[in-house]
Amino acid sequence: MALEVVVAVISKSAPRPNGTMRKLLLRLIIACIIIGLATWQAYAAVLPQDRSDAMYHSYQGGGMSIDGPSILLRKKIGNHVSISANYYVDTISGASIDVLATASPYAEERTENAIGIDYLHNKTLMSLNYTTSSENDFEAESFHVGVSQDFFGDLTTLTLGYSKGNDEVGKTGDSSFLKLAERQNYRLGITQIVTKNMILGLSLENISDQGYLNNPYRSVRFLDAGSDLGYRFETEVYPNTRRSNAAAITANYYLPHRASVYGEAKLFSDSWGIDANTFKLGYIHTFGDDWIVELRARHYQQDKADFYQDLYSRSAEFNFRARDKEMSTFNNLSLGASVTYEFQFSAANFFKKSTINLDFDHVTYDYDDFRDVLALDASVGAEPFYQFSANIARFYVSIFY
Repeated sequence: MALEVVVAVISKSAPRPNGTMRKLLLRLIIACIIIGLATWQAYAAVLPQDRSDAMYHSYQGGGMSIDGPSILLRKKIGNHVSISANYYVDTISGASIDVLATASPYAEERTENAIGIDYLHNKTLMSLNYTTSSENDFEAESFHVGVSQDFFGDLTTLTLGYSKGNDEVGKTGDSSFLKLAERQNYRLGITQIVTKNMILGLSLENISDQGYLNNPYRSVRFLDAGSDLGYRFETEVYPNTRRSNAAAITANYYLPHRASVYGEAKLFSDSWGIDANTFKLGYIHTFGDDWIVELRARHYQQDKADFYQDLYSRSAEFNFRARDKEMSTFNNLSLGASVTYEFQFSAANFFKKSTINLDFDHVTYDYDDFRDVLALDASVGAEPFYQFSANIARFYVSIFY
């Protein structure tokens, strides 16, 4: 079983990084340079494999149901070019607790289309991707360009990436509501084969957002003795700029008997005051020539945004106000498993192999300062803290040719 490592970072956003994060980023950049120059390598750049994937995905939890299909097609043209196309659908129904506090359950559909091209020249792999996303009150488009270069006997791989996206935000029931947002993302990563059994990865990411960055359906609540509930709601107000910085380290270690363990550690900080960390640990084992099983655990924790508050003293108490639970202090724990069955076709067949894959994750969310306003017989500001669990499943078939 081939060793694999994914160098990833938390996809959140932020303006000026704090002193701790700046020191961390500097140290990781230095570490990237040291690892890249002090050791030498083993995997040459290659084009992605020709394949077709058909997937069904499902999310159930927190009052929300999201599911739909996805189709991926990828094909090489000659020895230097590979093209891809992806179609993805989310059918959404229900409503999260944020929405239920002020509105009714809803149903909508989001469709995403993406096309990409990869070009291989010697040890350099260049990629260009364009994605559009559409739903009844939201339109988005983005493009991504990336470069991957192998060094030092193909044991070190350096990757650079840049993405830019534009969003058009609408509001159901208000045809005059139209807000714009722009997002930019810069990425730097290095993957190093340290020994015949171990791969290490380091990555840095910076995201810059500006424009309308909050959700038009989210509201904050403030005390109002004249209300039957003892409080009222008003629209959230966010800053119109945000910068995020994230850093991650990954490791993959190959074990005897065709197994491997991997781990990830990620740190995130943004200009809104959110600091977060993620830790992930996984184990992969191959049984015979056909079965691959993966077990994994992931823990995520974040601190609240500077302008987040569950209950305000009065209307418009501060210039910026948020009560979206994703801006609060919370943590989640995910436990998951994947099973893959692989079978080979005959050498004379156009298709080389196929896999059947099933992924399942159970996630629990616990909030430290976001209260369940739907709880009965609870005084204002003393409602129990919100918590919920979700199940995420993916079933897909892949054919390689």
